[in-house]
Amino acid sequence: MKISIITPTFNSVKTISDTIESIVTQTHQDIEYIIIDGGSTDGTLAIIEDYIKKFNIQFISEPDQGLYDAMNKGIRLATGEIVGILNSDDFYKDEKVLEKVVACFTNDPKIDGCYGDLEFVDEQDKSKIVRTWRSGKYREGKLNNGWIIPHPTFFVKNEIYKKFGDFNLSFKIAADYEFLLRMLKIKRINVGYIPEILVCMRTGGKSGKNLTQRKLGWQELKRAWTVNNLKVPRLFILRRVLFKIGQYL
Repeated sequence: MKISIITPTFNSVKTISDTIESIVTQTHQDIEYIIIDGGSTDGTLAIIEDYIKKFNIQFISEPDQGLYDAMNKGIRLATGEIVGILNSDDFYKDEKVLEKVVACFTNDPKIDGCYGDLEFVDEQDKSKIVRTWRSGKYREGKLNNGWIIPHPTFFVKNEIYKKFGDFNLSFKIAADYEFLLRMLKIKRINVGYIPEILVCMRTGGKSGKNLTQRKLGWQELKRAWTVNNLKVPRLFILRRVLFKIGQYL
């Protein structure tokens, strides 16, 4: 089963090697790897070009409209049956992640996508675990409490993107949330759960850099419901915050 992995990147010289290494060392070999760069100027391109000499990697570097635009470009290029997205400061937990993903789809042909758990690691020391996101099995009611699939662990059939669309570029911080909400709540795709850590994510992401960014992120989370003609759940942001606190505890 062919898997397309898309990595959007921009000025990621400090982390891109970890991301690429975690992909090219996977035990599952039928991988189409696509890197979409936004025009990096910090040495990222030189690192990627070194890997291109040794591995079959599709690579585009050009100005874009941000992270989600880069993801959409990669999705349009993807030819694998399954599509996953791994950002340039994330990396797979171990070399068998994609093997486990393929097994999940193979064992249950009815599913449209699958996901797993995620570890947040220290921005400077990737061996230091900050918190763990144990996703659990999907139930629709969990969405009202702020729950969502950790997007870097989400793999979906290519046909789902073709049928239902990709990322809404009117969202600058929470387009991944809106996409998953739309897929689960509106399109009602079937998803499977792998109860293991699949991805390690460095802390310090755009949505959580400061209070201003958090407030913008919360506004986009609520707008994700309204653009899909859904009623925002009562005390939604408070539930979301409590959900995250539970991960630390």
